[in-house]
Order: sequence, then C-alpha cells, then structure tokens
Amino acid sequence: MSILILRIAKTDLKQPEEKYDFQKDTFVSYDYNTKYTSNIMEAFYHIKSISEVHTSFGLEKPLHPLITIIRKWPEVAFDFSNVKITSDLYLLSMKGKIKGTTFRYGKNSYDFEEGTLVFLAPNQVASFSDPIEELDDSGWTIMFHPDLIRKSELVRTIKAFSFFNYETNEALHVSEKEKQSLLELVEKIHLELHQNIDKHSQDLIIQNLETILKYSNRYYDRQFYTRTNLNKDFIVRFVQYLEDYFSSEDLISKGIPNLTECGKALNMSGSYLSDLLKLETGRSAKDHIHSYIIEKAKTTLLNKGVSVSEVAYNLGFEYPQHFSKLFKSKTGMSPTEYLNLN
Repeated sequence: MSILILRIAKTDLKQPEEKYDFQKDTFVSYDYNTKYTSNIMEAFYHIKSISEVHTSFGLEKPLHPLITIIRKWPEVAFDFSNVKITSDLYLLSMKGKIKGTTFRYGKNSYDFEEGTLVFLAPNQVASFSDPIEELDDSGWTIMFHPDLIRKSELVRTIKAFSFFNYETNEALHVSEKEKQSLLELVEKIHLELHQNIDKHSQDLIIQNLETILKYSNRYYDRQFYTRTNLNKDFIVRFVQYLEDYFSSEDLISKGIPNLTECGKALNMSGSYLSDLLKLETGRSAKDHIHSYIIEKAKTTLLNKGVSVSEVAYNLGFEYPQHFSKLFKSKTGMSPTEYLNLN
C-alpha cells in the first residue's frame, strides 16, 4: 500500500497534515484518541527536495542531491485528478507513449502528437485531468533544485526562458527528430550522474541542461510560427476582450486589467499571451493595453468635453497623474497639451 504525506487545503479537518491511502482514495487522519476518515475533495502536495521525490514515489536513493532523471514513473494506484502538486524544484518532462491524458493547449487540440514537453518552475501548480498510464520508457523527467545552478550563469539566464511561466496546458509539442535531439542531451546528463563525480561533473551537467533549454526555446519559436493563423485569432480575441472590459463595470471596480487577467480571459497564461503578441505584432500585451488606453483617451478628450481627471477615472486610473504620465510617455505631450493642439 502506498502512502504519501499531503498538505491539504480543506479547513474542516483537525490536522494540517494527513496520511493519504492511494488504494482507497481517501485521507486517514488521526487525533489523540479518535481515528477517522474523510473523503478527499482537493489536496495540495508540496515537494521540497530531490530526496523527497524519490522517497515519496518509492524510487531508489538519488545519485545526486540536487538533480534527478526519471525515465518511467512507478505505477501508483491513485487518482491524481484530486491533487495539486507544487515543489521547490524545476521540472522538465517529456511525455512518451501514455494512456489516459490528452494534452491540450487552452481549449484547442493540435498536431505534433509525437511528444509533449512540459516545464514547471518552483512553486507552480501541476495537476492532471485524469490518471496517466505510461506505456513505455521513451519519456523522461528532469527535476533539479535551484541550488544546482546557484553559482552558474544559468541562474540568471534561466529567467529568460519564458516557457517556465506558461501553464501546464500550454505544453511544447515536439517532433520525433526534436525529441531525439533532446534525448541525447538527457542521456549525457544521465551518464554524468552514473559515473564517479569529479570537479567537471557539475559544469557538464549544467551545460547540457542549459542546452536542453536553448533547444526547447528554438522549438517553442517553431511552434509559434507553425500556428500563425491560430495566433492571429488570439489577437482578435484579445482586442475584443479589451473592448468588452473597458465598456464594462469591471473597469471601475477592478481598474485596468493586468497581464494575468488578460491571459486568463483567453485561457492561457499572461506570459504566453505576451509572447504571442510579440511574435505577431512586435509589441507586448502591456504595450497593447497602454495603446488601447491612449486611443480611447484621445477620442474621449476630443469628443465628450470632459476633464482630464474624469477621463483618467473613467479609464480605471485611481490617480489622474498616473494617467497623465502614461499619456505623455506614449504621445510626447500631456493630455492638456494634446487638447490645446487639437
């Protein structure tokens, strides 16, 4: 019987940590005198280290304290659809032949069925819509702690790989050729982990890890370009979202929408939306929002005879001076100067 210690979100249970019985799909919690069970609603499981990954899933002791490669996850009789997993680790996971879960991008399905590559940064939430069964060991998962790269250049450059900000349903779909290129690099790291560690090991592991990320970045660009028509559809939907939002009561009650809210409205993360817009238009989501505000402000100033302060409040600004500062940064003149000129 497999048991994990899960941190749960429910507040009606007496203990913050409960033993979970995978076979019965239920928590078994204990107080001082009473033993009772409670059916699972939703649970959070936080993983702190590589060692904890191996212990929790019944794997052998890791070869390295800060990085591990798992070629095939052990079978666990557990419905993962009820659990959200977070960790202190980075995760790169290539799916091989699997049964039970169809990876989707937003609400759309795509080609590139040969493989799916998912990225997670520390403290991001991972979840599954239904149980996964791995049919072979053609996939792989690399998990590493930030301490592995703490003294390397990668600790700075890893922030440039924006796919770590994407949600899990925004996975990278790779071809068989691309999958093989990545596997060769994974096997180089695997080799380093399985031989005697020397003064070169850490650098070689990190170099191969960084190369995997660079190739993944190239493949993401390929995915963007091969989905040009769909990307343009996102632009249309984004513009429509802005028009609807700035005409609704939400503008007054919530203020100007942020990147996260915009992405959520289009069923993707804000980072991914911004990358799509940069690819197709050369401008970020933030630039688009600001341009929309400026154009709407110009129209309002010239046609409705309202004050600059009223325009600012009606566009979701709490302070008029913030609106004036944005207006001048985008047009080279203040709202008042724009009015006088026109």
